[in-house]
Amino acid sequence: MATVHSTTYELLRNQGITKVFGNPGSNELPFLKGFPEDFEYILGLHEGVVMGIADGYALAGSRPAFVNLHAAAGTGNAMGALTNSWYSHSPLVITAGQQARSLVGVEAMLSNVDATQLPRPLVKWSYEPTWPGDVPRALSQAIHMATQPAPGPVYVSIPHDDWEQEIDDDALLLAERQVATAGLPSTTQLGDLAERLTTARNPVLVLGPDVDAYQANAKAVELAEKLAAPVWVAPSAPRCPFPTRHPCFRGVLPAAVAGISARLEGHDLIVVIGAPVFRYHQHAPGHYLPKGAKLIHLTCDLQEASRAPMGDALIGDIGEMLNLLLQNIQQSDRAMPEPLPLPAPHADADEGPLAPEAVFDELNALAPEDAIYVKESTSTVTAFWQRVEMKHQGSYYFPAAGGLGFGLPAAVGAQLAQPNRQVIGIIGDGSANYSITALWTAVQYQIPVIFIILKNGTYGALRWFSRILDAEDSPGLDVPGLDFCAIAKGYGVDAVTVNTREEFRSEFNKALKAQGPVLLEVPTTTIEP
Repeated sequence: MATVHSTTYELLRNQGITKVFGNPGSNELPFLKGFPEDFEYILGLHEGVVMGIADGYALAGSRPAFVNLHAAAGTGNAMGALTNSWYSHSPLVITAGQQARSLVGVEAMLSNVDATQLPRPLVKWSYEPTWPGDVPRALSQAIHMATQPAPGPVYVSIPHDDWEQEIDDDALLLAERQVATAGLPSTTQLGDLAERLTTARNPVLVLGPDVDAYQANAKAVELAEKLAAPVWVAPSAPRCPFPTRHPCFRGVLPAAVAGISARLEGHDLIVVIGAPVFRYHQHAPGHYLPKGAKLIHLTCDLQEASRAPMGDALIGDIGEMLNLLLQNIQQSDRAMPEPLPLPAPHADADEGPLAPEAVFDELNALAPEDAIYVKESTSTVTAFWQRVEMKHQGSYYFPAAGGLGFGLPAAVGAQLAQPNRQVIGIIGDGSANYSITALWTAVQYQIPVIFIILKNGTYGALRWFSRILDAEDSPGLDVPGLDFCAIAKGYGVDAVTVNTREEFRSEFNKALKAQGPVLLEVPTTTIEP
């Protein structure tokens, strides 16, 4: 007879899941006991960091990540990071140790009293098996639920005394299962969509993270060129779906109703592909669409399609829908859009800290062409998109829900998933404090991430919002007195402060050759988002 423990590891092995991201407690030890030699355990020092590392690994590797949390307290610690995972469609299989079955009812310490409710609504599915024999089946369901469109996190609570229980050998059939989605637009739907695109007077494309997630970037470029249509990136985009130096590229839409409508003025057909319609942030009321415009939404997410306040939607595989569209659309005779002018190189100030624009100019010149940027400096988003060229799939990751603490651990996870590409984490000094212990994991596993801390001593985006909301007298907007080099060295990371462009060039080039993580602390001026 097999056990729940042995069957689960066989299931994970056959699904190609051999890394476990976690921070263990007593409830998790029976699962970790006898940890197989062909598996690797990635330890984070806080569950929020564990979640962020797994998130970066899943996004950059386009594969599910297995997370092991500690009961209710550990799940609670991870919930802030889970908000980003939910909105970025990260395929995370999250497990949490539960108290022994006989002790849950009396609420013994470390019981998760209502385990399935705790992570909702930030998971696709949440479950606690009703008996030990159901644990492998539940985990099999979790894996398939996490990875099928729209991908996303799932949660399984497992009593710790289940693992040693014997189980029928038929449970091993779970390891052989494959689940795939086969839905595509009908001939009628496809014909109508192609006709609307072809006959539109002035169409515009708005692309989102699922274009990048489905590795459909090249198809999006081909569609834009066939239509000779300008391309905007969806608001607060957590991924880069389109090359930023392409003639069709217009930039990133603002996360405001009035702002989006103003940017899209003059277009009669707006086609949103692989993004919500829309992710708003700033409260700037207005009309959802410019006058005379219609909207079509192509998405893999039923919830995104259902909650949109306007437009028609088709739900399916983003890459395949684009592929079919390309076969049914003729080349437009419209002139291609004029490329956006490149920003002038930022001039150095006579003295004082560097401007973020200057840092980005240097990055664009020095970083490898296929570098991966994990960015969590929210006040510098516009400057970054304008100045740093990105043309490869999977080049950019940003916290999808705006929850701070994503950047440092996600950079570690992305580098773990993509060891042949250089990952560069660009983190604000306010953001870095939420997940600083990710530095320890980078050192222990010798993950050669380059961390760049933009240190301006304040919550830059919050400062901007304080002016918008007439709340500049609010407390808690500044974070002075931080020494990230001292903190980083305490975790074992090589770290240096750079104050000039020359110092940045020198230290960044050294970091590119390093065998482990390096942190560059860069005092900077503030900037408007």
